[in-house]
Amino acid sequence: MRRLALCLSAVGLTASMLTGAEPAAAGTPVTWTSTFQGTDGVTYSATNHLVPASNGPGRQWMLVWAGPAKQPAPDFLTVIDATPGSPTYGKVANTVTVGPNNGNEPHHMQYVWHKGDRIYAGGIMSDTTFVFDAKALPALTIAGVNSTVDTPCGTLPDAYQVLSDGTAYGTYMGGPNVTGPCTYTNGQVRVGNGAAGSPGEIVRIGPDGRTLAEIPAATEAGEDPAQCGNVPALPAATCANPHGVAVREDLNVMVASDFAEARNFMTPDSVLKENLARQTVRVFDITDRNNPALRSVSKVADGPRGAQEPRAFFRESRVVMETALTNRPGHKGAFVSSMAGGAVFYTPDITAPAPQWKEVFDDTTAYRSFQRDTGVTGSGDNGSWLAVSPDDRFLFHTVMGQSVPYGKPLDQTTGMIYVLDIQKLLAAGNGAQCSVDELAEASRGGHERDCPELVSTVPIRDVSSGGPHWGAMDNFRRGADGVYRETQNVSRIAVANYFVAGSFGGGGDHRVCMFDLDRRGQVSLDRSFRDENTGKPCVGFNRASWPHGDTGDAQPHGVLFVVSDSVVRR
Repeated sequence: MRRLALCLSAVGLTASMLTGAEPAAAGTPVTWTSTFQGTDGVTYSATNHLVPASNGPGRQWMLVWAGPAKQPAPDFLTVIDATPGSPTYGKVANTVTVGPNNGNEPHHMQYVWHKGDRIYAGGIMSDTTFVFDAKALPALTIAGVNSTVDTPCGTLPDAYQVLSDGTAYGTYMGGPNVTGPCTYTNGQVRVGNGAAGSPGEIVRIGPDGRTLAEIPAATEAGEDPAQCGNVPALPAATCANPHGVAVREDLNVMVASDFAEARNFMTPDSVLKENLARQTVRVFDITDRNNPALRSVSKVADGPRGAQEPRAFFRESRVVMETALTNRPGHKGAFVSSMAGGAVFYTPDITAPAPQWKEVFDDTTAYRSFQRDTGVTGSGDNGSWLAVSPDDRFLFHTVMGQSVPYGKPLDQTTGMIYVLDIQKLLAAGNGAQCSVDELAEASRGGHERDCPELVSTVPIRDVSSGGPHWGAMDNFRRGADGVYRETQNVSRIAVANYFVAGSFGGGGDHRVCMFDLDRRGQVSLDRSFRDENTGKPCVGFNRASWPHGDTGDAQPHGVLFVVSDSVVRR
């Protein structure tokens, strides 16, 4: 315990930040708690439960943001040893429980972590964003909380992008706390239909969890009421339900993809109304970081498979869950993917006044690489996490598999992760020709020479009501000196099998799997990343006991690679 206290002091964690730290009996976790006073008057806490796997020199870790499958029990950040070759590789080193509230429904963190970043972790059902300091990994301290009183104009915090100054943009997918007009930080006003409804917003959050700006995502004039349904109806119809978010600070651009008016899809038997399933993408000018200007609202279109799909909800353009931007100077392209539609769309210049989107890949093509049942297509396949590799060579995509609402038997469908080579598409610049506009292209890939090439597909079999939803790239490489530095060449990907229990997308089998990625983009399951209890590949979150107690099965959602501060350099 003395060693731990000295370590914490060395990184600036003073005794005033810690309470209840006591020497642990042999075989029991070392526990200590940090607290933060929210603007709502609540004292929030984060309690570490460090076990022997946390001992030893600094190394690489995987954070998994999870909640219990059964209440009452606390939500927690899991810290797993993610250092290949470590004797505790794949073992849980710490669980950091948050309090005082349970039932936050842990959702996403930021997409990528850089040295010095704080961890932004959202509780989608509690309308709360937790901020953690990671300088003392594998221990974490709570550094801020953004609660429902801090964001009156938005609910359902979803995804985060951390900026170079340590602040973050977060998408709040749902409408204001209460029905009626809401005034944003810049003085603009929009009328909303209440929590988990419409319109959502973007929130800029400080590293202490404070709201720096609430930013309207809806246009003032409103959008097409036939396309943008709202329940109940709004005086100015809107499709503004932002889910995925991507930022290019060098271009002063932020992109958010619209999901759905979420409160209408909270159960597996929800009526799937197509005018509540969004097809829109929003682009913001972030020159003024606290007052981004909505530059454009563009729409993706149905493709050739849609004509064969009698239910409009499952056509290519529906439920635009995720967005991903290219990274390198000279590239301005952007991708979005649809959850209910199972397609990937691309625009070569996201800075254009009116981005034009074309479908460039259909998930059906990936299914055909291993699935002989031609009835399994991209329709209703629950496409999820989407990311461009830092070197702009590959596009990564996870798919949960066709779910209960779509109607395919779960033993005939499966989730997957696939990799596309996008180099030719990006090299074509504004002259990109790829367009999946013929039915044969939906199952065989686009005919044009610059269309993305399917490099690798790995099925992730999950016969629960959910499947592989979220993922993270390992953006670090360990040098011969033992020091980690960021790399452009991703060599690993982590995937979590869980969405939201009881929702139309389903739950999952609660595993977190590691995949190796070679230089050609070939993906393979890392079989050495094993569950410490079962010995099987992938870390299972269905277990009786955790370092914080016998709370039973847990539901892992957000995943993130991080590194001990002492062994990472910028």
